[in-house]
Amino acid sequence: MPKLKSKVWNGIISAVFAIALAVFILTFSIGLPIYFRPFYYMQIDSLEIKELVMEYNDYFDLGYTEEQITNEALKDAYNEVLDYLTLGKEFGTGIFKYSEDGKSHFVDCKVLFDLNAAALIISLAVVVCVLVLAKKNIIRLAKPLGFNMFFCAGAGMLITFGLLGIAAVIAGFEAAFTVFHMILFPGKTNWYFDPRLDGIILALPEGFFLACAILILTSIVLLTAAAIAYGIIDKRKASASAAAEATKRDPRDDSAPDESPEGINTIKTRNE
Repeated sequence: MPKLKSKVWNGIISAVFAIALAVFILTFSIGLPIYFRPFYYMQIDSLEIKELVMEYNDYFDLGYTEEQITNEALKDAYNEVLDYLTLGKEFGTGIFKYSEDGKSHFVDCKVLFDLNAAALIISLAVVVCVLVLAKKNIIRLAKPLGFNMFFCAGAGMLITFGLLGIAAVIAGFEAAFTVFHMILFPGKTNWYFDPRLDGIILALPEGFFLACAILILTSIVLLTAAAIAYGIIDKRKASASAAAEATKRDPRDDSAPDESPEGINTIKTRNE
């Protein structure tokens, strides 16, 4: 019974580890465009955000001047929003005005940002703790079909997000973006921004969110591929080690007769 309990307990811990690793890969990937702010800075020129803002400014007569819409002004506006979402500082959108409805959407976003940060920290802690316990042989992680939990977590993530990625490509980014917001913000429409009321949306064009999605998916694919590769390498090493141990064993069994010349002479002597 203790052995059975130990096996069940190790199985539960193995499942928790695989889930925690998958959550870490997901939340880490989501965090890349959030916490690496130069990712936005690098796209101000490549996406021609200044020109886009001025184009909408002229169309809607928003009242901004070319002297106001600079790279630094766009960075400041972006940083103010991110400072609120990640650090809890006072909400602001730089030179751009905002409405209460628009601000309420960022309040909703902050809940998700905080949830992602908490999940990232907790999942990392679980992964590290389990690996330490396994290293000290306090627990033994399961290996279904000889594959470790890194492989299992990576394969599960790759299949899941592979299917989601294919569905997004088929539906198109705009449709996927809409469905994404409908799922995360059910029953709300405050994520529909009017640039005349919430100018910050001009500094965050669709191209930027598309780049974020590509970065997140690329990170997920690379990390899951690394986990799968590690799982395959680990299995091959285990197989090679088992084969090496088998060849090192003495092929002669103590209970089998000694067929060497010395052994045969000994047997003859005893019989005589």
